[in-house]
Amino acid sequence: MIGRYTSPEMGRIWSDQRKYETWLQVEAAAAEAMARAGIVPAEAARDIRERGRFDLARIEEIELVTQHDVIAFTTAVAEHVGPSARWLHFGLTSSDVIDTAQALQMRAACDLIVSGLGGLMQAVRTRAGEHRHTVMIGRTHGVHAEPMTFGLKLALWSAELARDVSRVGRARDTVSVGKLSGAVGTFAHLPPSVEADACRTLGLEPALVSSQVIQRDRHAELLAALAITASSLEKFALEIRGLQKTEIGEVEEPFAKGQKGSSAMPHKRNPVGCEQIVGLARLVRANAGAALENNALWHERDISHSSVERVILPDSFIVLDHMLRRFTRIVTGMVVYPDRMRENLERSRGVVFSGTVLLELARRGASREQAYEWVQRNAMRSFSEQRDFKSLLMADREITAVLPAADIERAFDLGEQLRHVDDIFERVFWTAGMPAPVGVSAAGPSN
Repeated sequence: MIGRYTSPEMGRIWSDQRKYETWLQVEAAAAEAMARAGIVPAEAARDIRERGRFDLARIEEIELVTQHDVIAFTTAVAEHVGPSARWLHFGLTSSDVIDTAQALQMRAACDLIVSGLGGLMQAVRTRAGEHRHTVMIGRTHGVHAEPMTFGLKLALWSAELARDVSRVGRARDTVSVGKLSGAVGTFAHLPPSVEADACRTLGLEPALVSSQVIQRDRHAELLAALAITASSLEKFALEIRGLQKTEIGEVEEPFAKGQKGSSAMPHKRNPVGCEQIVGLARLVRANAGAALENNALWHERDISHSSVERVILPDSFIVLDHMLRRFTRIVTGMVVYPDRMRENLERSRGVVFSGTVLLELARRGASREQAYEWVQRNAMRSFSEQRDFKSLLMADREITAVLPAADIERAFDLGEQLRHVDDIFERVFWTAGMPAPVGVSAAGPSN
C-alpha cells in the first residue's frame, strides 16, 4: 500500500529505513541499560549510540547471504561501530529487538490515526452545526419512518468517532510494551532490570511476562480497533451513497471541476470516494482476522505470524490513514440539498406522523389496539389512493369522535416532533466535553 495514497508521515513510519532506525534505537537503549548495570563497558554503549549507523543497500546485500534480516542488520551496523560492536546485540534474541521496535512503530502510527480521527470529528461537528435543524425523513428498513434532522445524523457519527478515538487510544497503550527477556522469556542472559531500564528509555512498559515474543493478543486488539474504526467510516460512507441515489438526491459527495463520472455517460456523478471507503474497510477487517490467527503460535514461538505482520500492520495503518483523509475531504465538501429533503419528507403524504396520532388517541382513552387499527386503516388508504393522510384522519368519524381536529393538527407539528434536537446536541457535544460545532454557542444550543 505504500505509494501515492500514503501520507508521508505514515509511509515513513512503515518504511524499511524507519524500521532499521528503530531497531538501532532499541539496540542503543539496551546497550546503555547494560552499561548502567555494569554488564558491558560504558564506552561500548557510547560507541553503539554515537557511531551506530547503517546503509540499506548494505543490509540487503548481507541478507542475500545470511537469509536473516536481524543478522544482516547487526553485521551492517557493526561495520561502523568498530571493536565495540562485540557488545552490540549482547544477550539479546532477534525478537527482543523486532518486537520492541515494532511497538514504537505501532505507537507512532496510532498517534497519526488519532490525529486523523480528530480532524474528521471537527469536520463532522462543523457540518452538524450547519444542519442541526435541517429537517429530513428518518428511514428504517429503507422505508420512511419519522422526521429527524440531518444534523442529528451527523451528531451520531461524531459520537461514534469519539468511541473510535478511545478504542485506538486503549489499543495504543496495550501494544506499547517492550521485552528483552531472551529466547524463551526466562531472562537467562540479562536480568529483568535491564529490560525495565531500556523500556523506560524508550517510553515503553516492560511486558509482565513473555515467551520469545510479545504476545499477539495485543496486536489482535489493535487490529480490531483499526477494523472497527474502518467500519465506522464504511457506515458513514454507505449512508452518503444511499442518500445520493438519484431517487433520493438529498446528499452528494463533492464532484470536482473537470472530474469525470463515466467513460460512456457524461452525466454521471458517482459516489466513487464513498465506494472506495466501503471497499477498503473490507481489507482492514480481513487483516484483523489475520491478526487473530497470529495469536496462536507453537510453544514459545514460531514465525508463522512474522510474514503476516509484515503485511497487515503497515497495510492496515496506511489504508485507514488514507480512508480518514479521504473521508474528511468528502465530509468537508459534501453537498446537502435541504429542499430535496423536505420534498422527500412530504412524499409520503403525512403518514410518518402516524405514531404521534396513535399516542394521542391512546392519551384520549382509546385502547392501543383500537387506535392502531384506526390509524393503520387510514395510512393504507393514503398509500393506495395517494391521498393526504391528515385529511383522511379528519374525515374519519371514529377518530374525530375521540380526537379533536386541533389535536390532529398538533400531531403533525414538526416543531413538536423535533423539540429535543437541541437536547441531543447538548448531550453529544457539551456533556461529552467536545468543542461546540461551528455556529453553535459553547454555552449551549440556541434556537
